[in-house]
Amino acid sequence: MLNKLFGFDAQRTTIKREILAGLTTFLTMSYILAVNPTIFSQLDGMPQGAVFTSTALAAIIGCLAMAFIGKLPFGLAPGMGLNAFFVYSVCLGMGYSWQFALTAVLIEGLIFIILTLTNVREAIAMAIPASLRNAIGAGIGLFIAFIGLESAGVVSQSDTTLVTLGDITSGQALLALIGLVITGFMYAKKLPGAILLGIIITMLIGIPMGVTDFKGLVALPDSPAPIFCQFEFDKIFTIDMLVIVFTFIFIDMFDTLGTLVGVCTKADMVDKDGNIERLNPAFMADAIATTAGALLGTSTTTTYVESATGVAQGGRSGLTALFVGICFAVAMLFSPLFLSIPAAATAPALIIVGLLMLEPVVKIPFDDFSESIPAFICLITMPFTYSISNGILLGMIAYVVMNVICGHFKKLTPAMYILAVIFTLKFIFI
Repeated sequence: MLNKLFGFDAQRTTIKREILAGLTTFLTMSYILAVNPTIFSQLDGMPQGAVFTSTALAAIIGCLAMAFIGKLPFGLAPGMGLNAFFVYSVCLGMGYSWQFALTAVLIEGLIFIILTLTNVREAIAMAIPASLRNAIGAGIGLFIAFIGLESAGVVSQSDTTLVTLGDITSGQALLALIGLVITGFMYAKKLPGAILLGIIITMLIGIPMGVTDFKGLVALPDSPAPIFCQFEFDKIFTIDMLVIVFTFIFIDMFDTLGTLVGVCTKADMVDKDGNIERLNPAFMADAIATTAGALLGTSTTTTYVESATGVAQGGRSGLTALFVGICFAVAMLFSPLFLSIPAAATAPALIIVGLLMLEPVVKIPFDDFSESIPAFICLITMPFTYSISNGILLGMIAYVVMNVICGHFKKLTPAMYILAVIFTLKFIFI
């Protein structure tokens, strides 16, 4: 029954391991429950309480869709970056209402459903050459490690060098380093649930340090009614709507693609021909989640790169996604408790998983520069531009250009040429 419902394979994982993986993934991505309401509350008519509830509900629906349709161990929730584009670019920057932006997200979700049903998204994924797929996994590793370092203050902004070492002698940064040592030791000793235990222990250590701020235990969620199904359908057929929808599609499509390709490669969910298991069903789950999120009143719901922490913990089926969804449901009642987890407690998990994600880099043929240069561009662009999609787009453009000038035309398919042209036009016009 578990195999039929969630793709559970007793030879690859256990129920206990799936539960631990789900808890781990949830804890590393639960920050969205605090961040999303804060960002959206800057818009008139979007109260924090309603946004919190919508965020949790969108995550629950997305995780259930991934569990039963995708049958893969990935958590979904309204995406970081996409929520910032929604609020700061579309609404505060361009002056559009949040109802207009929600309409764009709804259209994006419906388009994704159509593209998934017609296998277009899977065709795009399969057009990415093997060297870039391996680079995507390694690039995501560097990206999420950087997220962990930045969120805990181990690295901070610098006007001179862009980034610099933060104050690691106190506060969040010191706690993160302590947690990194503890989590790394437990992982090296192959202690079951090492990453999850590391998060919990680090959180507890943060209490006497004054970093962990215990906010309480139980609170009933607010109603999402003020932002539920609030759309402006009269502005669908406008150039502005077209541009915004197209931008949402580009960011979400390649962020999701990168996450699925990178994490599935790390989890050995790739067959001998290089095809990723259940890729199209995973895309469908993502599309359904985005559409549901728009109806609930939040920005694009997407597959989280933090799912790599659950995969590193042993998650291999949709059962992991189911437990992530259950955790989000519980969090609606115990929101103060979950919101007490500081970034310093989840940072060690992201850093260690970043290390584990580097493994596919050894499969890149570094002696063939027509393969290794595009792969390297893809890999380093992700953390340096804070974007998975930028890495994929620039990597594909570089791959086509390098192989054209080297005369390796047989390595290029028509789909690669088309994608390279589209990606180039995206950077020029959007």
